[in-house]
Amino acid sequence: MKYINLLALLVLMSACSSDSNTSKNNTQNDPDAETELLASLNFPTEINEGTSGQLRATEDGITYNKEAIVPPQCYTKHEAKHNPCMACHQTHPFGSSTNYMADGLLQAEYAFSDVGVTNHWKNLFEDKTEKVGQISDQEVIDYINTDNYTPLIEQLEASSDWEGPIPKLVNLQQGADAFDDEGIAKDGSYWVAFNYKPQPSTFWPTNGSTDDVMVRLPEEFRAAAESCTNDTSAYSRDTYLANLAIMEAAIKNLDSVSLPQVDERVFCTDLNNDSHLGVIYEIDRPAFYVGQASDVAVVPMLYPEGVQFLHTVRYVGVSADGDIGVSPRMKEVRYTRKFKLFDEPDLISMYGNERQEKIDEILPKYINRGDHGLDNSFGWMILGFIENADGSMRRQSYEEHNFCMGCHTSIGSTIDQTFAFPRKVTGSEGWGYINLKGMKDAPVMGDTEGEILDYLKRVGGGDEFRENGEMLEKWFNEDGTVKEEEVVAADVYELLTPSVRRALDLNKAYMTIVADQDFIHGRDANITPVTNVYKEVDPDTAPTLPADKQRMKDIRLQW
Repeated sequence: MKYINLLALLVLMSACSSDSNTSKNNTQNDPDAETELLASLNFPTEINEGTSGQLRATEDGITYNKEAIVPPQCYTKHEAKHNPCMACHQTHPFGSSTNYMADGLLQAEYAFSDVGVTNHWKNLFEDKTEKVGQISDQEVIDYINTDNYTPLIEQLEASSDWEGPIPKLVNLQQGADAFDDEGIAKDGSYWVAFNYKPQPSTFWPTNGSTDDVMVRLPEEFRAAAESCTNDTSAYSRDTYLANLAIMEAAIKNLDSVSLPQVDERVFCTDLNNDSHLGVIYEIDRPAFYVGQASDVAVVPMLYPEGVQFLHTVRYVGVSADGDIGVSPRMKEVRYTRKFKLFDEPDLISMYGNERQEKIDEILPKYINRGDHGLDNSFGWMILGFIENADGSMRRQSYEEHNFCMGCHTSIGSTIDQTFAFPRKVTGSEGWGYINLKGMKDAPVMGDTEGEILDYLKRVGGGDEFRENGEMLEKWFNEDGTVKEEEVVAADVYELLTPSVRRALDLNKAYMTIVADQDFIHGRDANITPVTNVYKEVDPDTAPTLPADKQRMKDIRLQW
């Protein structure tokens, strides 16, 4: 049976639980129904412990989708009026960004290679209703509250043939509890969590996933200046926080930024330019980092060499009181490391080559570094883990990795190949684990209207496909216009989180993909087949988006 591994696991986890229906009717406008649904479920008092499994995918060397870097969203029918493409494809004035991809024209037209005109993401068109109906609500609760991250890390550490990095952060499955109030990991791993607004709209919880992102700077960025201490190997929290703030100012191209309290006397650098070394809460962006990284130049809109990011993509977590947040179980663990810093002339040339290869319809190809991941040719190594059919985690296959590469290589909206950090809540308030509650809908830089409000108006829905019925019902009028007053009055949590009913059903839909192990056919958690998406694109007859519907904007936010 196709789902034998996952279903066997679910049966074991829920043998003593009662079933609940899997109705697609949402509970957002019916508090009594939501209360009744929550009361029917048994929530674990502690996180269940998972097991390890197959560590690497079995690969036959055959590539099903040679244009896997083109995501499903690129096949949306925009009908010459909706513009979801603006989230990724941007052209910036020359010299205003280190991203020279300049692909804003892709908002206007479907410019695919001969291979890319066929939509290979078959899962979009699969009716998962029957499969979803076989999974009870209690099975979902038990499954998403099982830790599959810790077994992966333990397996990597115990493996005699694992050659890649081990993205370890003790108790990461617990989310916020793994970090202190300033976002620094409690386990001494030096990973630092930050609060950011999710990129529209794939990573909005209402569309099926939650996530978190952590950053880590190399050791020299965490040590006090040699002139300030006799112990040159000592970790300095003040130095680390200062360098994190400097990096934030660099990436966002800010002249100054606030930060948690630090003492300049630890790293012997006057960062607020008051001609005095003391306790500070704000820095002016310097020319160099501090501490033992004082010889590393600060480059606007580029990370220093050696920076690492840890990104976990998770199920939509549901608490006993109906709160929506990250789940202990992870769909994916993504690790990236910047191993080489290219200067601006190099980047201009590299982006130019990337554009020309697309014009010439040269299919993408990346250097496979095995357990270290894929080299994106822009100085970043990208490594991903994803679920096995039994719920344990394994390294992604080459083709599964390719799914990640388009967004972290060749689109115009990113800053140094990243999304989340440029969207961090600016300054000291943004250091800490992701929390959408109370977060305002900040506009993008240069705008005054909230980014989410702008997205809803320009896209015509709460997802790229305009298929999220709950978002349409909650934030749109019957004539298709946005309920602007309601959107403006809401915080990001209210705007982007689903009802409990929808959260459970989205989790079930993704669980069927895990059971099938057909990630190469798509990872979107749709239950019924989508309709606003092309199966095949004819560039000669597909409509173009008029100029007045196109939108050039910044990924950075004006907090």
